[in-house]
Amino acid sequence: MTQEAPLPSERRARLIARVRETGSARVSDLSRVLGVTPVTVRRDLAVLVMDGALEKVHGGARIPARTAGKQDVEDTADAGQPTIGVVVPSLDYYWPEVIRGARGAADGTARLILRGGSYDVDQIRHQLAALVGEDGGPGVDGLLVAPPASGPDATELGDWLAGLDLPVVLMERRLVGGPYREPLESVATDHALGSGTAARHLAERGHRQVGLVTSRTSPHSGAVRRGFLAAAEDLAFDVVLDLETAPLADPDWAADAASVLDRCAETGVTAVLVHSDREAISLVELARERGVRVPADLAVVAYDDEVAALADPPLTAVSPPKAAIGAGAVELLTRRLADADRPVHRIELSPRLIVRGSSAGSGV
Repeated sequence: MTQEAPLPSERRARLIARVRETGSARVSDLSRVLGVTPVTVRRDLAVLVMDGALEKVHGGARIPARTAGKQDVEDTADAGQPTIGVVVPSLDYYWPEVIRGARGAADGTARLILRGGSYDVDQIRHQLAALVGEDGGPGVDGLLVAPPASGPDATELGDWLAGLDLPVVLMERRLVGGPYREPLESVATDHALGSGTAARHLAERGHRQVGLVTSRTSPHSGAVRRGFLAAAEDLAFDVVLDLETAPLADPDWAADAASVLDRCAETGVTAVLVHSDREAISLVELARERGVRVPADLAVVAYDDEVAALADPPLTAVSPPKAAIGAGAVELLTRRLADADRPVHRIELSPRLIVRGSSAGSGV
């Protein structure tokens, strides 16, 4: 037997009840729960917003704070805030500080839901799909994400993100999407500037034979290498060592680190930039075992500044503004939620060079 469709008044009452139950709801969620098309939901929302029963937000609606009962004041305060999904590739290195910045900026203005992803596109896509509600998840109002940014899978992910009906801000990544390959909104560090600053620091210390060690798995390595080589060309010193290595956790790291020190000895390198901290610290330890003094024989600058200050000697390091990345991403997203027509913003922040004992000598 065919079930009769509810009257518009009944459907709208159910719609309001759903929004009250969840605090806020997106069009896709309401369409699924009510069993009607998104077009019908949008029409009902327009009527209810005009009547003052609901308040429109990007991609959905919420209960206006002024209509909530006194007994629901605390819940309404939370419900009136947008929910932001956050997906980062790691929860144990670099990204905790980004998350801390995002939490600080969201305090009192938005609710964050954190998902730890990976550097795998499929895993990131799975986490994002859960957050936007495709798998019955919470149905967030916006996304902060650090996805893989190179390769065909990343291109496909950029298109998927660009096609969502909610705002997306990338952190430490840049992607384009859609038929016109338009950039997605982003907040990122100028890593080329950071490595260039390190090169200038080494040149100021008198080093003319320098080396560069980057991680073959880091998405930032390309920018770090580009900035370092450009500064070296500008300053007319020689980068006589330019190597990519496995990360510290990889079994190949020990052989790669030994090769770096062998090449330094062969080429007369007196200073090296190492990406990132963990690899730099390990390289200093191996150098000490070989009788190579830091900084007297080999100056070392690390990139990332996560734990560089705890090394022996403390490592000079390029420090990306990690907390500011998270805070800036939240600010961009909340502004986009308030004004969907504002221009796309792509913010680039400058890192700092923090000089410590590993390069503080007078040079050569």
